[in-house]
Amino acid sequence: MEILLAALVSAAVSGVVVVLALRSRPSQTAHSGAPVPDTRPGQPRSRSRDAPAAGGNHRAPEQRAPQRSAAGHAGASDTPAPDPTGAEQAAAPEPTQAQDDLRSRRDELARLEERLRAKEQSVDSRLREVDNRERTLEDRGRNLDVNSAKLKEARKEQIRELERVAGLSAGQAKQILLRELEDELRHDSARLVRQVEEETRHDCDRRARSILATCMQRVAGGHAVETTVSVVELKSDELKGRIIGREGRNIRALETLTGIDFIIDDTPGAVLLSGFDGVRREIARMTLEKLLADGRIHPARIEEAYSQARSELERRIVEVGEQAVFEANVGTLHPELTKLLGRLHFRTSYGQNVLAHSIECSHLGSMVAEELAANAKTAARACLLHDIGKAVSHEVEGPHALVGGELARRHGEAEAVAHAMETHHNEVEPQTIEAVIVQIADATSGARPGARGESLERYTTRLHDLEELATRHEGVEKVYAMHAGREIRVIVKPEDVDDDAAVLLSRTIAREVEKQIEYPGQVKVTVIRESRSTDYAR
Repeated sequence: MEILLAALVSAAVSGVVVVLALRSRPSQTAHSGAPVPDTRPGQPRSRSRDAPAAGGNHRAPEQRAPQRSAAGHAGASDTPAPDPTGAEQAAAPEPTQAQDDLRSRRDELARLEERLRAKEQSVDSRLREVDNRERTLEDRGRNLDVNSAKLKEARKEQIRELERVAGLSAGQAKQILLRELEDELRHDSARLVRQVEEETRHDCDRRARSILATCMQRVAGGHAVETTVSVVELKSDELKGRIIGREGRNIRALETLTGIDFIIDDTPGAVLLSGFDGVRREIARMTLEKLLADGRIHPARIEEAYSQARSELERRIVEVGEQAVFEANVGTLHPELTKLLGRLHFRTSYGQNVLAHSIECSHLGSMVAEELAANAKTAARACLLHDIGKAVSHEVEGPHALVGGELARRHGEAEAVAHAMETHHNEVEPQTIEAVIVQIADATSGARPGARGESLERYTTRLHDLEELATRHEGVEKVYAMHAGREIRVIVKPEDVDDDAAVLLSRTIAREVEKQIEYPGQVKVTVIRESRSTDYAR
């Protein structure tokens, strides 16, 4: 159709061009520039308007020839009138040029008409081709409809034959097929899920090893295992007798105040201080060193030196805690939390210094969090404080992880930090990635070779359990597990426990130890009730 419209438009344009060309022929003849002679009989040819009469004495008007000179006016009367025959002869070639133009236009129109006839023939041939194609398409459409109907009928016949042979209807066969496909897809999906899980687990293990290896290489931790024994050097063995005192009163006073075993044997130039509580052991060491430096060793001076050592150790604990916060690079902490961190310096876990372990965990947790795009500050803070409950575990009941989380909340730590602290031993289900990072850092720091010794931890745990068991009784002021757990010394309040109750208390504690504590040999339970009366003479 587009070709037909184009041909019709082209024919119309060509017709308009022919008509316009035919109309322009007389106008071209009239305006060719040659004068048209008047051939009517009896009419003389007129003169030119601007030419003056022959022999006249007239001057031309000023408006027609304002620039003529006087001499021109004078000679105008003698000039003869122009001959019209000469003008006709001068204009004679112009009609010949117009005829040439007309012939060229006619030739051009002839060529246009020829091209138009060729286009009309081309359009006619294309129209015939289009008609043929339309008829062909119509025939094909009718054939397709017939074949489609035949195909549908053949398919129905095939289905009926299949139903007859199989003894099943189409719906029943469809259900069987769907069940088979469902079972097959279920097996395939289960196999695919297992494969994806295995690949994911393999990739996760490889990625975890890579992250931990990278972080552990960046942390240089100590490998020294601490023990529960401190050594005080003596200038001479003569000082051992002064430390023991008359009838052993000095050494009894030292052991009663500090709760530490003072082992004075044949070891030359040394006194061993044995105890699982690092704070008490350090106080005992400082007390003994002060007594040796002063030279006066008696019960009154022992109590004075003990008080001074406790005060100095409290200040030192704060300094150690502040240094730990600085090394971990976690910002500022509440003063009470800083003090508890300092106390961890004197505690061990499976022979590993708890404060050094906490600082190492803080560094590991920060780097692992950075590798996993987690909150590095929260992870480092939680790792540093995760074992802080061990500093008060003998004063507050409950797992040290939960105790530490409650302490963190009480002293203004964020909930994310407290939650991560509570979950590092799975007492609480971890809900954040930082909580999992604390578990990873804690396990990594404790699992490195040489970090911990399990036998030492079992020993200190048994001593701790012995002290905790005796502390639960009413009227008990202090409890010390002595001689590697083979003796428990219980100091009671004299106003709450009389002599008869002290005897009953020792027997009760002994029976509880037999039932609840596993120990080698036997455990001696000693209840000490001391009454003092003080007055001043003025």
